[in-house]
Amino acid sequence: METLGAQDVKAILTNLAAHIEACKEELGRLDQVIGDGDLGLTMSKGFRAAADAVAAMQETDVGQVLGNAGMVIASTAPSTMGTLMGTGFMRAGKAVAGKQAVSLEDVAAMMAAFVEGIMIRGKAKPGDKTVLDALHPAVEALKAAVASGQSVAEGLASAYRAAEQGLEATKDMVAQHGKAACFHEKTLGKPDPGATVGMLLMKALAEYAARTERPGQAGVC
Repeated sequence: METLGAQDVKAILTNLAAHIEACKEELGRLDQVIGDGDLGLTMSKGFRAAADAVAAMQETDVGQVLGNAGMVIASTAPSTMGTLMGTGFMRAGKAVAGKQAVSLEDVAAMMAAFVEGIMIRGKAKPGDKTVLDALHPAVEALKAAVASGQSVAEGLASAYRAAEQGLEATKDMVAQHGKAACFHEKTLGKPDPGATVGMLLMKALAEYAARTERPGQAGVC
């Protein structure tokens, strides 16, 4: 697999929606500890609506598919996380606007734009115990994969592992943003719910690429 097209992106969104739905209750439990407790519900609603919306599109422009997914998430998941994820997808779409196929280098650029959009919109940075703590290391892993000439599947597998490690690292962080920041030291020892969503995003990407490159074999998960 050298590139991903619009149909691949649509399939990845469907895979992501399935992962979010499967983890809906767990996300809710994590969010109840340091937030409103509705993260699983809002993310499940937003990603399912986005996956259904883009699946019905006759669009071949990867940027347009991502941008539309972002708009649907932002409108159907009216929450801070919904706004941030919607912004991320729309920024990612702008980064690859006009492309009908994206290489690993394009994926790295698109995920870098995703992270930058969240940083600007949420006024957060890596280390604040947010979704960025899973996605930022994933972007760094993607850049390294591009530099070393890895395939799309190899690069996304590396990015997923980095996201998993980033999520694990949030257990040692104290929340600095949103309602979670009110719990401050009580957030120590607990994985960040937003970073869990970021890890699931990278999981959906890596899993799809692995299955497509090696059909019939188990994916990365």
